[in-house]
Amino acid sequence: MSAAKLRFQVDSRLATLLSQEYRSTERALKELVDNAWDADADQVSIQLPKPLSGDPIVMRDDGTGMTEEELRRHYLTIAKDRRSARGERTAGKNRQVKGRKGIGKFAGFMAASVMTLETSTRGKLCRIALRLDAIGNVEDIEHLDIALHSEDCDPDIHCTVITLSELHQGLAYPDPNRLRQVLLQDYGRHDDFAVIVDEKRLDVDDVQGSYSEHQTALPDVGDVKLRLSIFDGKAGLRQPGVTLRVGGKAVGSPSFFGLEGHEYFPPKLLKKMYGEVDADGLLDHVTAGWDSLVENSEKLKAVEAFIQPILISAAKEKYGKELQLAQARMQKAIQQRLASLPEHKRDFANKSIKKILERYYDEPPSKIEPIVGVLLDALERSDYRILLEHIADASQGEVATIADRLNDFGLAEMAFLVAQAAARQTFLDQLEALARDPATTEAAMHKSLELSLWVFGPEYSLFSSNITLKRQIEDVLNTTYKGKNADKRPDLLLNQNLSGEYLLIEFKRPDHSLNYDDYKQAIEYRHDFTKHITSSIRVVLIGGRLSPDFPKENREPNVDARLFSQVIASARRQVEWLLRSD
Repeated sequence: MSAAKLRFQVDSRLATLLSQEYRSTERALKELVDNAWDADADQVSIQLPKPLSGDPIVMRDDGTGMTEEELRRHYLTIAKDRRSARGERTAGKNRQVKGRKGIGKFAGFMAASVMTLETSTRGKLCRIALRLDAIGNVEDIEHLDIALHSEDCDPDIHCTVITLSELHQGLAYPDPNRLRQVLLQDYGRHDDFAVIVDEKRLDVDDVQGSYSEHQTALPDVGDVKLRLSIFDGKAGLRQPGVTLRVGGKAVGSPSFFGLEGHEYFPPKLLKKMYGEVDADGLLDHVTAGWDSLVENSEKLKAVEAFIQPILISAAKEKYGKELQLAQARMQKAIQQRLASLPEHKRDFANKSIKKILERYYDEPPSKIEPIVGVLLDALERSDYRILLEHIADASQGEVATIADRLNDFGLAEMAFLVAQAAARQTFLDQLEALARDPATTEAAMHKSLELSLWVFGPEYSLFSSNITLKRQIEDVLNTTYKGKNADKRPDLLLNQNLSGEYLLIEFKRPDHSLNYDDYKQAIEYRHDFTKHITSSIRVVLIGGRLSPDFPKENREPNVDARLFSQVIASARRQVEWLLRSD
């Protein structure tokens, strides 16, 4: 047994790095768990005290431990990037190193005033104790004397024990449930690193939310057990999905067993599903690298058939509850406006709000509220044109669908819709006269149609335009347009609908035949814009006829060619249908 004095060795980054703070004691403790991971531990256990008990926090890992020399050169060197000395990967298990800044050792002081480190390896046990008040009383931390206790121990023992005592009374004691949530994000999926909090290993049932177990015996497979949690936090999990385990060992990455495109699995909801399925009977169908099962495995299909209905049912339940809560919050926010509506309109508004929430499940309230506002504007003013343009969920059958819904409102309000249809018929008469006149210019057609995109079909009514082309392009790109065709001024509209999609329209004279050069010019504009815009851009070219060289096949996606005569005829059929329904 021996005693000695140690001192911190300080890197020039100390002042900056020590000013960083942890958001909670639970996150500070995770920093100490990261150190155990970097020490190639198989297991780390954390024992938390009961509130007001005066007991310490004790963290024990079975990692490599440290010799006296390693304590001096590595642990007591502050603000030194661990990777610069020992590489990106750990020596034993080849793990990605988590420690970066060399200050994780101070994380314990977030919770306690005294931190004792006891580490054993290669037949030696070393112990040091650090006090927060002692560190604060020296002008320079490298002048702090640290007593080192050293004694012989069993050569087979390798471990590190950190004891945090004299916990800060001004902070809440670390909460075991919150600590598990923090640790699950990084350590809930590892076979070779067990994290134990208050004698319970991290597991599926630690996820904050609803937990369920499902078990069956399948022919040729045997016992299959699914443990599933649906996270109820606002954000998603970093490692969502269901892990398949065979013989206790994970096979491949977490997945959703082919349900990624299912209607009850919005992307936001997918990130909240967390589970494990044990199916030891699949052992003979696991690939050599344990990264997957053979694709044509009938046993795997049987397991999927068992799991899929359970995931769908759980998703429906969670999805339904969240929509009910969202609808309740929305109704509370607009309670006064809803209360002022007649009862039949109020019922319709509630149903429509639910439909909007379903469609925009992944969107924040800031995007949903304006859509609900449009709906209420329409109902308050009986202006069903706005309703048609902004919340209808049909495309070709949009008018008929909305008309059926509005039929419950009574003949007086339906008469308004019919009056609007008559006004549109007059507009189409005037538009058709312009299209037949050889003297009509591109600018004239542009001006006539830029605020009446309903002419092209109900789905185009979702787009809007109320500023000049030059302003629109500069607003969307957040810069002055300097593309290949910047010196030209074609008749283009660049608009955005409620789904974030852009529409780019090029008008030609009614007597002009759309040709290959027109097509090429339009897609070159799209190519220029996509350098600045991540959303999809739909292209529509409109003219009087199609030239033989206009590409009919092998066009880029979302490029459409329309003739004025066809556009007007189609719009007229929709309007006439409304007039006949009166």
